[in-house]
Amino acid sequence: MAAKMAGKLAGGGWGDADGPFGPDGPFGPKGPFGRSSPFGPGGPFGDGGGRGGRRGRMFGQGELRLALLKLIADQPRHGYELIKAIEDLTGGDYAPSPGAVYPTLQLLTDEGAIAEQADDASARKLFTATEQGRQELADKADEVDRVFSRLAEHGERQHRGRSPHLFRAMGNLGSVLKNKARAGQLDDEAVHQIVDMIDEMAKRIERL
Repeated sequence: MAAKMAGKLAGGGWGDADGPFGPDGPFGPKGPFGRSSPFGPGGPFGDGGGRGGRRGRMFGQGELRLALLKLIADQPRHGYELIKAIEDLTGGDYAPSPGAVYPTLQLLTDEGAIAEQADDASARKLFTATEQGRQELADKADEVDRVFSRLAEHGERQHRGRSPHLFRAMGNLGSVLKNKARAGQLDDEAVHQIVDMIDEMAKRIERL
């Protein structure tokens, strides 16, 4: 990141394509502090947080089925509530798609592991676990524990990575650099000093 910043800050005008606020600059859309970057509004260290885990694969074969069955056994739930429960377990980083959840619920229903019941409070289907489903959970208790332990660990990592103190520190760094750049206070010497500081900080963090 620092090497890229050095090249962008040291060359070109501030608003040019190759300048720090240009399309490819550190504060442009594609830069380390741009909108889609790790430190931009939509990134994991930006104000809006990241949701990259939604695009990843969270469950192995058959694991989503077991996760849904366990959540339903804990308490009757609607399909949307199941999606939200998994999202909460992963710290908001991952939510299974309806296209994966609802066919799995239908499979569990066809197998007799869960049953549908009317929900007087809404028109949505409410799913409950059957004795057959509860017996399956008991038989596969170790596998179920592994799945939920992994989800919990993922959620804890997300929580630690989204520390408000880390947000504040990264926000301060971005704000200071932006303000100095806009005020014309970043000459070549200042740029190289900043780059050296960021490189050193990155090395120290890597050694933690």
